Amino acid sequence: MKKIYTIGLSMAVAASVLAGCGAQTDDQGSAAAGGSKDKVKLSVWHNWTGQDAKAIAMRKILDDFQAQHPEVQLEVEGLPTDGLKTRLRTVAAADEMPDLFVMWPDAMTKEFVNGGLLQPVDEFLNSKPEWKNNFIPNALDGFTVDGKTYTVPMNLAPSSFIYYNQAIFDKYGVKVPKTWDDLKSAIDTFNKNNVIPVALGNKANWVAQSTIFSTIADRITGTDWFLKAASQNGAKFTDPEFVKALTVMQDLGKSKAFQDGFNSIDENQMMQLYFQGKSAMFIDGGWALANLVNNAPKEVLDTTHISILPAIDGGKGNAQSTAGVVGTGMGVSKKVTGARKDAAMQLLYALSGPEGQKATLGSSTLVSYKIDVDKSKAHPLFVELNELMKNTKISPVYDSKLSSAAVEVINNGLQELLMGGNPETIAKKIQDAQAGALGK
Repeated sequence: MKKIYTIGLSMAVAASVLAGCGAQTDDQGSAAAGGSKDKVKLSVWHNWTGQDAKAIAMRKILDDFQAQHPEVQLEVEGLPTDGLKTRLRTVAAADEMPDLFVMWPDAMTKEFVNGGLLQPVDEFLNSKPEWKNNFIPNALDGFTVDGKTYTVPMNLAPSSFIYYNQAIFDKYGVKVPKTWDDLKSAIDTFNKNNVIPVALGNKANWVAQSTIFSTIADRITGTDWFLKAASQNGAKFTDPEFVKALTVMQDLGKSKAFQDGFNSIDENQMMQLYFQGKSAMFIDGGWALANLVNNAPKEVLDTTHISILPAIDGGKGNAQSTAGVVGTGMGVSKKVTGARKDAAMQLLYALSGPEGQKATLGSSTLVSYKIDVDKSKAHPLFVELNELMKNTKISPVYDSKLSSAAVEVINNGLQELLMGGNPETIAKKIQDAQAGALGK
């Protein structure tokens, strides 16, 4: 989805006249002749491509910004999340980043900083202390490298909730799972009654890793073990606890928790199975709620509730937690300078400043910013999610901490695992990829 905002006819004519007179512009975008302003262009890449409330709200901010800033031409391109991540890493290798782009905290941010591709936003951020000081504790950590902050989060992205249809649970006498045995029992009951227990769309191979496995693994290994393994300092992905986590994930597949062909459909198709009442549950991030409230049939939405993955016996992790990150932010290319940089910072503020945060919250999406939910206006399901998060900690999602090489290996490995692959073999591939990326 590519959208280029065009300039008005009169301004285009004026610009062509200036060009015909041989006017030269400096990097500030000011014409040397007469001191008038030339239009500046900014390329913007995002992943707000759907018809969920969050995507619609963010695209409106872009439209409003363009309308309010006729001196700026936005060249906007929207890509699905997996496509955006792949495309960004491709252009990063060629040092051809867009001017502004949605990026993820921790591993991706560090890779781009180490590649000399980003510029810090500290000066602009520090000029607006009322903005900077209203983020939740540690919200900027994932975007901070060597003491410099490279962007701010536009949302909060816990990645692993069970969304369930209470009406289907009641119909078959199933209780909301509080233990892993409860979950397995629910899966068995739904299968016996020809109901898909958990809809899964893992065609974009990050889905199973981000929305299911990262939380399962943390339940079993604990966060400290994972951080040691990620840094290859005191733990390895071939350790027994990680192999156990892979085995638990594989057991879900063997128990037919997911519908046939789950590696062949995407998240939208997964949601359709739930919307059509064909599945009792789906497991997804907090971001899924913006899709639910906008697109789910009323009879499904009215009986949908949210829970976290249940505890796993013998696990070392916090059972009252979910994997996740503080949210995505807008990276700014190091090559953006002068008037283009000024415009980029204004757009950054429009998307992630107080008004942008309010728009995000209003789209039934959690934020890493100190704003209270207006319960009189918010959808009841979003209020439910917001209340759940007050007592739920966030543990690291795997693709935020691992190298891009290891992320690709684990994502593909989980697809293989759910189709019957060997846990030990897959664990070794992940270990080798992460150790190789870190030179260990």
